[in-house]
Amino acid sequence: MLIFSDERCLAYESPGHPECPARVKETAALLQARHPQWEWPTFEAAVEADLLRAHSVAHLERLQVAEHFDSDTAYYNGIYEIASLACGASLAAMMAALEGQKAFSLMRPPGHHAEREQAMGFCYLNHAAICARAALANGVSRVAVWDFDAHHGNGTEALLWGVAGALYVSAHQVPCYPGTGTVSRGNCRNYPVAPECDPAEHLKTLQESWQEVLSFEPELVLVSAGFDAYEHDPITQMSLRMNDFKILGQWMAASKTPTMALLEGGYSEDLPELVDAFLVGWND
Repeated sequence: MLIFSDERCLAYESPGHPECPARVKETAALLQARHPQWEWPTFEAAVEADLLRAHSVAHLERLQVAEHFDSDTAYYNGIYEIASLACGASLAAMMAALEGQKAFSLMRPPGHHAEREQAMGFCYLNHAAICARAALANGVSRVAVWDFDAHHGNGTEALLWGVAGALYVSAHQVPCYPGTGTVSRGNCRNYPVAPECDPAEHLKTLQESWQEVLSFEPELVLVSAGFDAYEHDPITQMSLRMNDFKILGQWMAASKTPTMALLEGGYSEDLPELVDAFLVGWND
């Protein structure tokens, strides 16, 4: 297992904000302690040409203006560079996956809410969409994004809708922020899950969504791995148990399709354990 992480992503925070440095810092510490055999390669930040696959020049310029984006998504000094570094980790993990490795990007900020010209929902650059478009531009003919975060990845859907060779599949809480993902359209397939849904039913819906990914017969799968569908997450109303995330990883392992995953949401104090369960299942 390859883990792509860099402590520079810990350099920003807002007091009391759920998307905080401890998410990555404590998860990295746990993984390093439990799995000393896993590798932690170095990588470079994504360059502007990579980012422009999904975002406009105006958006990249806006990320460098010292004004908050919305009530949840603040401007921080250096956020453009930090988000570019997180995107670089995802691109490096994608390349490792294409070379036959299992690779996870353990970085922040997350990305799946970021739209072409809008930072929102704690997200500034859309790592999954950038990776998908980069893969397609470099000879991969069919790329699927599977998003099991409790929130719909509105940005990833918007950036991949109608893109030849791309499939976006999401299973998420409805109703919930950002209020999208209630219906499927074209190559973007949505699986709404009711708040406080029985975990067995939620897992069944996730399995249906995963089967849709497999039916696409992708050459590459990008997983937006959000852990906020956990029963004790403070900002959602979902019921998945810790072992359910291990099961998601086991599905991925069984597919044999080149696959990478990147950290999206997940705000419980149990996040390190949830990530570990997921990665252990995937690594089996």
